[in-house]
Amino acid sequence: MIHEKYYELAKKQEELLNRDNQKDTEFYNGIYDRYIYPVLTREHAPIIWQYDLDKRTNPYFQERLGINAVFNSGAIYLDGKYYLVARVEGNDRKSFFAVAESDNGIDHFRFWDHPILLPDTCPEEVNVYDMRLTKHEDGYIYGVFCSESKDKSSNDLSAAVAAAGIVRTKDLKKWERLPNLKTLNSPQQRNVVLHPEFVNGKYAFYTRPMDDFIDTGSGGGIGFGLCEDITNAVIDEEIITSKRKYHTITEVKNGAGAVPIKTDKGWIHIAHGVRNTAAGLRYVIYAFATALDDPTKVIAEPSGMMIGPRGWERVGDVSNVVFTNGAIAKENGEVYIYYASSDTRLFVATTTIDKLVDYVFMTPEDPLRSVECVAQRCDLVDRNLALLNK
Repeated sequence: MIHEKYYELAKKQEELLNRDNQKDTEFYNGIYDRYIYPVLTREHAPIIWQYDLDKRTNPYFQERLGINAVFNSGAIYLDGKYYLVARVEGNDRKSFFAVAESDNGIDHFRFWDHPILLPDTCPEEVNVYDMRLTKHEDGYIYGVFCSESKDKSSNDLSAAVAAAGIVRTKDLKKWERLPNLKTLNSPQQRNVVLHPEFVNGKYAFYTRPMDDFIDTGSGGGIGFGLCEDITNAVIDEEIITSKRKYHTITEVKNGAGAVPIKTDKGWIHIAHGVRNTAAGLRYVIYAFATALDDPTKVIAEPSGMMIGPRGWERVGDVSNVVFTNGAIAKENGEVYIYYASSDTRLFVATTTIDKLVDYVFMTPEDPLRSVECVAQRCDLVDRNLALLNK
């Protein structure tokens, strides 16, 4: 017998799932559009994931396996639909992956009935999260994610080891688990992204070399490395592309976000940067470009952040954070950037490839000193005043 409370919750959830999203008309920067409502939240999680519907075994209709948050999501466009492989965190703090789909990419996302049950090939693995989805030219869709395990060398129960897990699929339903990525010169890896094309006949990864689970230590920024065989991925050497810099948005650490977008002028990367504040770490999203013939060579890097937390996006489990690990660039030039706010919920920002190219290549670089930043701004003011006074 199904508990009557289920129907009440299901009706309320249907109203949420059928709600149309709306552009935030109060916001404008010419680069992208923001939307008022998140595309995924804990309230989007299916009721059947959380409650025992049987009135005999759950007479008070209590939540048995609660959901705390839905956030950092990989993204892909297939056969006319938008798919998100979201990080879902249970009340038990364990994260898992689940597929949600939409017809338009900005609202009406619905989770599939079952979350993804990954092949259990890593007995030491405790947690998984933040999958990047790459439609590779070899014909597979690859998911690269953080595989977290306990650091057994430490008695600290919060000490962990991060590695880059790899899975592949053709349909987002059947997943093949491959061995974790090995980087010979980096003890830990997080925020790893697979490049969508072969480079010199090899698989190419953007890495984030780290000495520790939280601290980058000697890690200097976003790395790049090649491997011969993705079924046993080993990177011998990492080249740093986008570097960490003092007194910038990447001062503490930075990492690859979405899969790079190929344009006529270069590969556009949408990444995250982290700086320290009196209130803790602040995560923002920034962009840069690398050369088409050399993905390690940065050819454009606009100053500052592209997306930062605004309004109630600042509030959540880990406040003052925006983070992306998924974007969709369509053949018609539309771009959908999926970003989480404060490790709690998932939003979308929409733009176009033309706007991204203009932003990345026409926005001036950070001169790295206040006096030069003021001079840069005064130059803009003078040019504008000259136009206004014509």
